[in-house]
Amino acid sequence: MSQIRILANDGIDDIGKSLLENAGYEVVTKHYTADELATELQSFDAITVRSATEVRKALIDSCPRLKVIGRGGVGMDNIDVEYARSKGLGVYNTPSASSRSVAELVISHVLTLIRHFQVANREMPTKGQTDFKALKKHCGSGNEVLGKTIGIIGFGRIGQEVARLSVCLGMHVIAVDPIVKEAKLEIDLPGFKTSVSVTIHTSPMEELLRQSDIITVHIPKADKPLIGKDELSQLKEGVLLINTARGGVFDEDAILEGLASGRIGGAGLDVFVGEPKPRQDLLNHPKISLTPHVGGSTVEAQANVGKELAGLIIDHFKK
Repeated sequence: MSQIRILANDGIDDIGKSLLENAGYEVVTKHYTADELATELQSFDAITVRSATEVRKALIDSCPRLKVIGRGGVGMDNIDVEYARSKGLGVYNTPSASSRSVAELVISHVLTLIRHFQVANREMPTKGQTDFKALKKHCGSGNEVLGKTIGIIGFGRIGQEVARLSVCLGMHVIAVDPIVKEAKLEIDLPGFKTSVSVTIHTSPMEELLRQSDIITVHIPKADKPLIGKDELSQLKEGVLLINTARGGVFDEDAILEGLASGRIGGAGLDVFVGEPKPRQDLLNHPKISLTPHVGGSTVEAQANVGKELAGLIIDHFKK
């Protein structure tokens, strides 16, 4: 039998690569474009991707040697999952590997917006020496998160990790999920060598929209925006919106309209409709905190993704 070859088209952590190589597999980390993949993938048994590479029906049909598709991360909307499985391919993702990293990014955006750090970071280089007092006055009008209500749409692994961090910061949590009715969260306190348990029951969407000071979303790509212009009137005045899930989950025109009217107090965006070229009016807006789609991109998350993917691929071929 020929050596199993794996293409890590969007890269893989060194730990995961070593695990696969120690199992006797060849791992190639070169990135091929969509036009190149149909040809280059012919000689591989497996492909791993993140969000950059799409694995659609046509590509699957053109690569009969392919046996496994691995997605480093949670959502698999860049893969024709059901079709691949109907053709006998193993399709795997790593839903828990980056949960903490994404959750920490959510909280980072929340703290940035509520204290106006996005303004301070942009304007300190120019106004720090010329208009320091005015900038201090503006950025000193922020708030604390203690006692605020955070609404979490999508209460799977990432949503629950956001809830853990939010509870630790003294926030109230409202969660919405079509499947999860309640979640018992164990919150570890390593410094005290103990943990606390919190049970959160999910609520109707209308309640979340009406009561939340902060809304963060953790769902796959939807057919239409979850919050658009029609939902603006239901939002609490000055609400903060955080999107680290998928571009388009929030209507970007509605975000700008809500920011202009004051209905939305600020937005934290890690994902965009026009990636890799987001619209300029979002990038320039002083009430938007920006990151370039890095939710699951920490050293720890990448290592976890690599290890989990490697284990799933090894188990597949052992079977």
